[in-house]
Amino acid sequence: ILFSKNGSEPMAPSSMSKLMTALMVFEALDRGELAMEDTLPVSEEAWRRGGAASGSSTMFLDVNSRASVEDLLRGIIVQSGNDACIVVAEAMAGTEAAFAQQMTERARELGLDESVFQNASGWPDPEHVMSVRDLAHLAAEIITRFPDFYHLYSEESFTYADITQDSRNPLLQGGVAGVDGLKTGHTSNAGYGLVASAERDGRRLILVVAGLDTPGERRREA
Repeated sequence: ILFSKNGSEPMAPSSMSKLMTALMVFEALDRGELAMEDTLPVSEEAWRRGGAASGSSTMFLDVNSRASVEDLLRGIIVQSGNDACIVVAEAMAGTEAAFAQQMTERARELGLDESVFQNASGWPDPEHVMSVRDLAHLAAEIITRFPDFYHLYSEESFTYADITQDSRNPLLQGGVAGVDGLKTGHTSNAGYGLVASAERDGRRLILVVAGLDTPGERRREA
């Protein structure tokens, strides 16, 4: 750790906690329990609480449709789709609440001691918390264990249902050489946050910032 400020303090991670949701999918793919071409059902619950009807970050999945795991991963990673998170949670654990419990249990196994999940998307909940230390370690886990999937975090846009959305990661659009991930987050109570990573000359660094007041401040700090 090169620099840390309040690194172990639990805080609202907002959509940065989608890193854990994606990790759960990566591990299921690695175990052969899922395949990228598998299609998962979009429930009314996923559509209502995470889709176009929710007014939140969404990949615009249609209710009662099906979407491939590959598209859902891009929806989670590039578009920060809450609907995609709920779809994979329900498919893998039956309910989002059960999936969140599995996320917390897996986090403990990985040594993420300040992380407690109440949902798959990072939707505001006073008991849904992570620390910036945990987020940094989680990013390192993804980068080192899943290089075949990590490229998804460097994709600058994704089109689904004829709707193109850009990645919210401000560092992918230049300004810092070598950046190739990972995930932003924002809610009114959490402020603006970012988990980022860059590699230069064989050396990789991971950065987490949280609680910033504006997107511009987040970009400047990062």
